[in-house]
Amino acid sequence: MNLEGDIVGLDFWRPGEYLLLDGAMGTVLQNRGMKAGEQPELLNLNHPDWIEAIHGDYIQAGSRVIYTNTFGANGKKLRRTGKSVEEIVKAGIAIARRAVDKYKNQEENKKIAVALDIGPLGELLEPMGTLSFEEAYNLFKEIVRAGAGADLIVIETMTDLYETKAALLAAKENSDLPVFVTMSFDETGRTFTGCTIPSMARTLEGLGADAIGLNCSSGPDKMAILLKELIANTRLPVIAKPNAGLPDPSDGHYDMPPEKFSDILIPCLDMGVSIIGGCCGTTPEYIRALDKKLNLKNNINLNIKRKNSGFLCTPVTPCYLNGIRVIGERINPTGKKRFQQALLENDLDYILDIAVKQEDAGADILDINVGFPGVDEVNMLPKVIKKIQSAVNLPLQLDSSNPDALEAGLRVYNGKASVNSVNGNDEILNRVLPVVKKYGAAVVGLTLDRNGVPKTAEERIKIAEKILNAALYYGIEKEDIYIDCLTLTVSAQQEQAIETLKAVRYVRDVLGLNTVLGVSNISFGLPNRNLITRTFLVQAMQAGLTLPIINPNQDDMMDAVTAYRVLSGEDRDCRVYIERFADFNNNINQLNAGLSERVKIKKRESKDAQSENMTIEDAIVRGMGVEAAKLTKIALEYESEMSIVEKHLIPALDQVGEGYGKGRVFLPQLLSAAKAAQEVFEILRNSLAEKDSAPVKKGALIVATVQGDIHDIGKNIVKTVLENYGYAVLDLGRDVPPDVIVKAVLENNIKLVGLSALMTTTLPAMEESIKKLKNLKNPPLIWVGGAVVTPEYAKRMGADYYAKDAKASVEIAKKVFG
Repeated sequence: MNLEGDIVGLDFWRPGEYLLLDGAMGTVLQNRGMKAGEQPELLNLNHPDWIEAIHGDYIQAGSRVIYTNTFGANGKKLRRTGKSVEEIVKAGIAIARRAVDKYKNQEENKKIAVALDIGPLGELLEPMGTLSFEEAYNLFKEIVRAGAGADLIVIETMTDLYETKAALLAAKENSDLPVFVTMSFDETGRTFTGCTIPSMARTLEGLGADAIGLNCSSGPDKMAILLKELIANTRLPVIAKPNAGLPDPSDGHYDMPPEKFSDILIPCLDMGVSIIGGCCGTTPEYIRALDKKLNLKNNINLNIKRKNSGFLCTPVTPCYLNGIRVIGERINPTGKKRFQQALLENDLDYILDIAVKQEDAGADILDINVGFPGVDEVNMLPKVIKKIQSAVNLPLQLDSSNPDALEAGLRVYNGKASVNSVNGNDEILNRVLPVVKKYGAAVVGLTLDRNGVPKTAEERIKIAEKILNAALYYGIEKEDIYIDCLTLTVSAQQEQAIETLKAVRYVRDVLGLNTVLGVSNISFGLPNRNLITRTFLVQAMQAGLTLPIINPNQDDMMDAVTAYRVLSGEDRDCRVYIERFADFNNNINQLNAGLSERVKIKKRESKDAQSENMTIEDAIVRGMGVEAAKLTKIALEYESEMSIVEKHLIPALDQVGEGYGKGRVFLPQLLSAAKAAQEVFEILRNSLAEKDSAPVKKGALIVATVQGDIHDIGKNIVKTVLENYGYAVLDLGRDVPPDVIVKAVLENNIKLVGLSALMTTTLPAMEESIKKLKNLKNPPLIWVGGAVVTPEYAKRMGADYYAKDAKASVEIAKKVFG
């Protein structure tokens, strides 16, 4: 971990020192009398004295950084208040400034910094929700521009890496202030949306965050293990701002006292954490306990080493480049008429189908090339990236000679991508490398220049060294620089195969870089191409090729990679090899006799490249809505609507739900499958309407977010999944008063009601709603859920059921309606 030097803009603190932040704002406001459901940011106008006093208490307790009371001050959350973002944010900064001037200890001569606090928008971004990346960026931009007068910006309590990227870009592009970013992870090391700690760390570091870390979610005891993984994946200063243990939902009281909190958190400093504070449940007493123990600590541990491996990722899939990683080549229009047609006709589902099949076949990374005459790459590349990332979890390599298209693609990419390609041409290097640096991507350098492809290995190495030095000059890390020594067809230039391998060996062994080759070029124009390609692939891997670009749907290519991973020691105990070829071992007699039909084993069971072999279930599970709709129309020719629901739609959703429950499937896949199921259900609904037959509903129920709570992400997910299981869902929205819920139950003869709450301050409203519903003559059954609800408290409030997620809600509905 490199902690040398200052962070530009923070003249009062060096990363080699400890930095003490403040504690919770909401917890202390509740103690001061904030009303249940009241929006804390409005107190900047209604009770500025409260906010100033809280800042003052934290300063006197030892905080060097105080967070403004602006966590939820975005255009979405303030829309119904009649107050503007600028009004709330400016008031928050002014209050913090007054507190610093009034309460700081002049004798100690320590500067106290004011941090503009930015929290999540409270709405899911595409493809999980409807909010576009561009809209999210603009909402954050409005906050940042209103935040003049702050010393730094803090983006905190994030769970969606895509939303976090939008916030960080908005901060970096509209302000010169340093930016700290923290996200919230559960005990499994993933966020609510499935993001991993390595994906978060590498992506945010690449985008220019000045310090990153973890906040909220858990107490310091549970956070320690997660911090260790974070520290191993970043060179930046690391932040720890945990909760004070776990809350009691009945009164919001947290179970870990200040002394215990500090006793557990302080040892994290020895792991490499340098910035600490408190989140939910902490008060000035917690910060005072931390400050007391910090004064007894020696200097920070500067000997932390990051995993020094190349790395690409999506939020849910980290990909360390510490072995052979296959780049799928098939998303490329060259020589593919059907693909060219798809680009011209904007048929993104065809392109997604190709991506899905390469993922199923075992590719680790997908190369994306949409360059073709008549195609607007600047517009098309972002659209294809968004489409693929809606259903595929693999990292992407953006392959284009158009710098504007590359920038447009990198901007909307969710995670850390690779760019293919630059070459030895100075103009291209100077245009593309700054873009690569800005978005924290990796880059592939082709060993050619204005004179074309050199004939000798020595000439290619010279260009490789030039690309390496140029990338380092622009601040790109060595581990993010890959070199393509270029594969030429052996039928025309036979001696070039040897020159390519010589160059690969030098780049890998001497320069220490990852290497790329478009392997299939070697056999162009020859009969039995696969034999030549496979043989060259093995030679190249032995020479040091780490990133082969191949067709993963060709079994012999993937077999060669699988075997090489065993022989090179990458596949420890031959586990992946055995898994791939298990069916061979189970049928040894047939193998000895000679197979007439080759057994095909993939990383996961995959389908033939032809779409007609895909089932409705496959399409739903993979989130391929258009394909699912097409298959449903075909199925209606020989199967009834309800048969399709019971035999295909419900089993597919059950499969996804089971994977979600076991941690194999994450929120993006759950929602994309639900959306695909909706398209199937729409086809069935229209079919029944044509027959004057109403679609069968399994039962009618109500969902609502309780009064005072404006967060409805979880409720919306539950609604979507329940509708796809055939239930009629009446969504009352968010911030719903108890009497409105009661009225809706009576008017619609409802048997089951689902209530959601995200904030501890709104739990009394949930309890009041349950009480009024239970007082009805024929009360409905009630299930509750949300981040602050526990099974114990659900029972204490009088709820009939507790649901931790959408899948559990479906099980409750099944139980109630049969």
